[in-house]
Amino acid sequence: MKLYDLLKDRIFIFISCITAFLIIFLFMNAFNADPQLKIITGVILFLLLIVNETHEFLRKKFFYDDIKIKMENLDRKYLISEMITPPRFFDGDLMCELLSEAGRSMCENIAEYRRNSAEFREFIEMWVHEIKLPVSSLLLMAHNNRSEISEKFLEQLYRIDGYTDTVLYYARSENAEKDYIIKEIQLSKAASGIALKNRETLLLNNVAIRTSGLEVTVLTDGKWLEFILGQLIANSIKFFSPEREPEIFISAEEFSDKTVLKYRDNGIGIPESDIPYIFEKSFTGENGRKGTRSTGMGLYIVKNLCEKMGHKISVNSQKGEFTEFEIIFDKNDFYKFN
Repeated sequence: MKLYDLLKDRIFIFISCITAFLIIFLFMNAFNADPQLKIITGVILFLLLIVNETHEFLRKKFFYDDIKIKMENLDRKYLISEMITPPRFFDGDLMCELLSEAGRSMCENIAEYRRNSAEFREFIEMWVHEIKLPVSSLLLMAHNNRSEISEKFLEQLYRIDGYTDTVLYYARSENAEKDYIIKEIQLSKAASGIALKNRETLLLNNVAIRTSGLEVTVLTDGKWLEFILGQLIANSIKFFSPEREPEIFISAEEFSDKTVLKYRDNGIGIPESDIPYIFEKSFTGENGRKGTRSTGMGLYIVKNLCEKMGHKISVNSQKGEFTEFEIIFDKNDFYKFN
């Protein structure tokens, strides 16, 4: 709060005081008051006005400056009413009361939104679990009755199964910290697990997987890591080049302070202009617009889960040649429990 703002706000008070001074001096002239009395009266009235306005300015300045500083430092700005020191002037008290009422209303709305969001998430999780039962039955039927049609049928079922997993993990990703357990996981185990889970899809698409240096352990959640690798494999299958045999290479490199998991395919690559945005929600990019199979959600969920678990993920690609993802696992004892 600046002095200029207070003067501009109280200009009517100053005009009224000047008018009152003039009226007083006119009456004093009418009664032939002593000049010294006029001067003393004027000085006293002027000093009283200065003292009053200075006090008014300082108490309001301290109050509003305090609000401004606290507002800038608050993440949830609607809680500002809880941080304000009650003032000792009427309009400040009124403002605090209104802010408090607005804060309560906002908290009630947020609580209702969270309840609705939790109910919807529970419904989605229940629906995914229910839909997986008929999908699993259809997969079993297709396995037991192999034919050219059932092979195509099987491929579509695996896609449906993968999409339902994506829905489930997306619903949980906002509260992933309540669903994962960080412990030491061997990368070779995670890679073999996801290869086994996707073996039918890999075979149907003639995809070869090569691995190297995965005999290292990292601190992560095995289930979430397998989902992340599964999403990368699903992306690779969508965008393999028809000009060469599809291949995926998964390797790891260990350093003193971190372990880097590298996932590389020889697909069509990602245009350089799309790379900064591929982890954004619903971004499909140039490759995604060429077909109807890309939703732009897979890599967004992957990025979100990596951040929740404290991992870093980056991408490097050359259009028409390859795409390589790097997942960095820091080495520390943060997640270890005695």
